[in-house]
Formats: sequence, C-alpha cells, structure tokens
Amino acid sequence: MNEQLEQKMLIAGPCGAESRNQVLDTARGIAERCPSAWFRAGVWKPRTRPGSFEGVGEAALDWLCEVRNETGLRVMTEVANTRQVEACLKAGLDAVWIGARTTVNPFLVQELADALSGTRIQVLVKNPLHPDPLLWLGAIERMQAAVGPEVIAIHRGFHSFETSQFRNHPLWQVAFELRSMLPGIRMVCDISHIAGSRPLLRSVAQEALDLGYDGWMIETHIDPDHALSDAQQQVTPAQLAELLHSLDFRHSLIPEGEALQAILRHRSEIDRLDGELLKLLRERMAYSALIGEIKKEHNISIFQPERWREVLSTMRAQGEDIGLPGAFIRNLFIQIHDESVRLQGEIISKPAGEQPVRDSEN
Repeated sequence: MNEQLEQKMLIAGPCGAESRNQVLDTARGIAERCPSAWFRAGVWKPRTRPGSFEGVGEAALDWLCEVRNETGLRVMTEVANTRQVEACLKAGLDAVWIGARTTVNPFLVQELADALSGTRIQVLVKNPLHPDPLLWLGAIERMQAAVGPEVIAIHRGFHSFETSQFRNHPLWQVAFELRSMLPGIRMVCDISHIAGSRPLLRSVAQEALDLGYDGWMIETHIDPDHALSDAQQQVTPAQLAELLHSLDFRHSLIPEGEALQAILRHRSEIDRLDGELLKLLRERMAYSALIGEIKKEHNISIFQPERWREVLSTMRAQGEDIGLPGAFIRNLFIQIHDESVRLQGEIISKPAGEQPVRDSEN
C-alpha cells in the first residue's frame, strides 16, 4: 500500500460473521494486502424481518479474537444493547460501532454510553437512518462524555423513499454539517451501505477521498456471492486491494502559481454572486411576507399544495433546461418554501397590529 493510503483508516470485513473459517479466511486475505486495516464483522445482525440471517451471536467474538491473535488486525463489531457491550468488553475487542438503527434512539444510545463509560475501547457512531445532523451529533457527544473525545463518525448514507442508484443517499451536506459542528472529528465513509452494489463502490470511495474523509468502511468477504447477508455490496480481499489502489489521491493544498491565481479569481466571482443570491432571497421573502398579510386578512390557509407542486415542478424543469440537476433544485426550493411557510406562520400568529420581529436592515 502506498504512503497516502496507509495514512487512511481502513475498516474491512464481512457484513456478518457466518462461520469460523469464513471469518479467518477473510481476515487472512485482508491482512495479506492491507496489514494496517481494522477487521469488522457483524456478530449480532439487526434485520428488518425475523427469519433472515441474524448473526451467530456471542460465539463469533472468539473468532474475532483469533483474527487478532493470528493476523494482528484490530477487531470490531456492532453493538445495540448493554449485554452486547459487556460481551465485547469481556472478549477484549478493540472497537465497537453504534449502528444507524440505534443512533436514532437517544435513550438507547445513553444506555450504551453508560455501559462503555470509563473504558478505553474505540467507539464509532454511524449516522441515523434519516438526515438529522443534530441526532448524529447528540449520539457522538454522549459517547464522548463516556469514553473521551476520540469518537469516530461513520457516514453510511440515509434512507429515502425516492428512487436512486444508491442503496442509501449519501447526502454529503449532512456530513459536512456534522463536521462543522464538531471541528476535528474523524470521519470514515461506509461506502458499502451507500453504494449497495459493487459497481458503485469505487465512485463513492473516490468522492469520500476527494472530500477529505479519514478513511473507509468496506464490507469484504472471502466468497461474497454466497454471503448470507448483503452479498451484492461485498468484495473479496483481492477486489478490496484493487479498489483501494485504483483511487486517485489529489493535492490537499493549492500550490502557488497560475492555478492558485485562477482559483482566487473564480472564488471572488462566486462571493459576488453569493451576495446577489442573498439579496434576491431577501426580496423573495419580502413578497412571501406580503402574501402572508393577505392570507391573514382573508383567513386563508398558509400551505397551498397545488401552488407548491406547481412551483416545484416549474423550477425543476427550468433548472434542468439550463443544466442544473433536478435533485439540487428540489432540495433548494424545499428550503426556500419551508422558510416562506415559517415566515407566513409567524405573521398569521401575531395579534392584529403587531408585526413580526425581523432582522435589522443594517
């Protein structure tokens, strides 16, 4: 592995620990190619419906310890209740992660934090199923209070009912928001759960690399086609190494010279345009406020679904006509519409003659 790759955190291993041979053979293949990797395997599998493969349970912890003893790889698994935490601590695992289905429940997260309190084990926290950066932040803060500041975030994408090429939408901006709230937080990208299929793995891994992530979690199986869970998103150890070595490492700093000057010129124009956008948004909100006053006077409901559908459809079509992605236009106008509804609600809720408090013009 090259030096830049060695500096990244790699977490690799099967979705589920299925048998002793499967775990050890996979780990040997990973250790041969990526000796500094962390080895992951699901011991307890939280499945949507009963009857699916739910892991072999506590017996697999012994296999993880064998992996560490034989290969030197550090080992980890997912925990979802205090009994599982206690079993992992007793077995001496190097790390545990909190899954997306658990992160959504602050009561359960706090129970896990209490069980981990005062230990030196490495803790990682996946994002919640839905894009709520504050819920993700809260789970990390609970873990930091229990085990110290070196908690690692795992970005595994978000559930959506919309059709997408991804199993889980990346929604990179949610991860950006978490990183802005927790400067310095280490973050790895679970490319397997975002991609959901082998053909998409490299592009997701490359984007995470380009966005400055600290590493990747990649589900790796000695025989992925016959895996008992998530077969389509797992790779062999050889495919794992091939994927990693195919990535393009780019400069993190802009060198002095012509390229830097060009970027600075373009950034200056972006700053100017951003200022114009803000002025236009302020003007748009002023018209929303005027409409809110009329709705109040005539006792008209704030939300007009037909109008909203018309705006969204028209703007999305216009955006696509000039080369802007429809998903981007949709997300932008959802935010604008939400603020318009909030503003009109504020106007309507105020007693007659009293105006809502707005930001100063200065």
